[in-house]
Parts: sequence; C-alpha cells; structure tokens
Amino acid sequence: MASPPRDLSISFFVLLLLALLINPATSIRTSFIKLPRSDGSPSSAADTYCESWRLAVETNNAGTWDVLPSLCVDSVADYLNGEQYGSDYSVIVDYALAFAETVKISGDGKDVWIFDIDETLLTNIGYYRAHGYGVSRSEPFESKSFNEWVEQGTAPAFAASLRMYNALKKLGFTIVLLTGRDEDQRNVTETNLRDVGYSCWERLILRGPYDQGKSATNYKSEQRSKLIDQGFKIHGNTGSAGLEPLLNTGDQWSDLLGFAVADRSFKIPNPMYYIP
Repeated sequence: MASPPRDLSISFFVLLLLALLINPATSIRTSFIKLPRSDGSPSSAADTYCESWRLAVETNNAGTWDVLPSLCVDSVADYLNGEQYGSDYSVIVDYALAFAETVKISGDGKDVWIFDIDETLLTNIGYYRAHGYGVSRSEPFESKSFNEWVEQGTAPAFAASLRMYNALKKLGFTIVLLTGRDEDQRNVTETNLRDVGYSCWERLILRGPYDQGKSATNYKSEQRSKLIDQGFKIHGNTGSAGLEPLLNTGDQWSDLLGFAVADRSFKIPNPMYYIP
C-alpha cells in the first residue's frame, strides 16, 4: 500500500496539535506547575526573594543583619508558625542523633553535648509574634520587654529539641547549657526548663558580671575553652589525646563559631534575629 504524501502527514500533525492546544477538554498532561503560597495563589516575587533571603541567613551568607526585611515578615511568620519549621528542626535532630550514635561514650562524664537555650531548647515565638518579629515597621528588639517575657518563665519547649535532649541523655552524653541569658535569670530559666520537660543537665552557664559587653561569639568561645581546660575536648582536635568530645547545638552562628569550637555543630533555623 502506498504511504500518504509527506505534506499531508505534516498537515495532519499540525492540525492535531492545534486542536489539543485550543480545546482544554482534550487530555494532555502539562509540565507547567504554579508554586502555591499558603493561600493557594501563585508564588510572588516577594515570596521568592524571602525564601532566598532566609537561605542566605541560615547559611551565614547574609553576615550581620539587624532586622528581617519588612517585606518578609509574613513569609517568616508563615514559616515559623507552619509545619515547615518543625519539619526542618526534626530533620536536623535526626542528623545530630545519627552522629551522636557514632561517638564512643567513655562513661567518665567527659562526653559533653552543649545546647543553647533560646530558640534552641525553648521557643520565644509567643514574644516575637506579639512584637512584630522584631521588624522595623513594627518594633526592633528591645531587651527590657524581652527580659520581662523571660521572667514569666512560660516559654514552651520545641518538640524536636526535647526529643534530641532525651535521646542524648540515654546515649550517655553529659549535657551543658550555654546561654546568653544573665546570671540573675538562673532561677527562672531552670524552672522554665524543668516545667517543659528538660532535666539532669550537668551545668547551666549564664553571663556573669565579667561577661557583660562581650560579643556572643567571644563569650561562648571563652566558656567552651574553660570546659576544655577542665578536661573536655573538641572531638578530633589535635594535641588533646585522651580527652573526650565536645559537641554543640544552637540557633545562632555565634553559638557555634569562634575558638574552641565543636567537632560537629548543628545549626537550628532562626530567621528572626542575628546575634554576633
């Protein structure tokens, strides 16, 4: 049988393609996907920028910053109050525990895991929600009102951090809490921690009179250095053979950087504020 003319075949294909494009009822799967916002509308340029800004913050590419962009307050609020934040934290905990299980525990109490407190063990989202997330269009961070919040002692625990905390205790780690809170907040901090389920930490280190005015990076580095001087070791650091590992978790880069740093550090997301 003779084949149909080539020109006729091409014309038929073009007509078929036009029919598919013109008639939406014709079944053909599309690869065009509109990324939804929480309200179901297409993602805007502002949403895209804010997601990129948050990534820059968490990777420390943004460097020092004072307040989150007012353009991003709704995006950050949706993130912190939605499911994604809890999921991000939970994944970090999974990685942290996977690493912790590889550490050989000596049993002499020298295997230490350090935790920050605010936005790591305790969430102050209630305070920041009431104060515009520290955005300049509302009000920047103000220490007096935040300290009044701390004195209430009602900050909840993160479910993910409580899971990690208890798992590390079962593995045999000694828990040290290293916070930028002041020494005069010790009692309310201890009570708050116990009320929400934390217990049996070895030390709670707060800023004393001689720590005032120091950057968070220097203050926390000095405190970690003191632990090393008392027999603890940054895991894998040369020149300290025979001592035990020091590990670290926090929401600020200043919790993790500086000197006397941990062998493994785990950064918790926090797009609300930056502490140098």
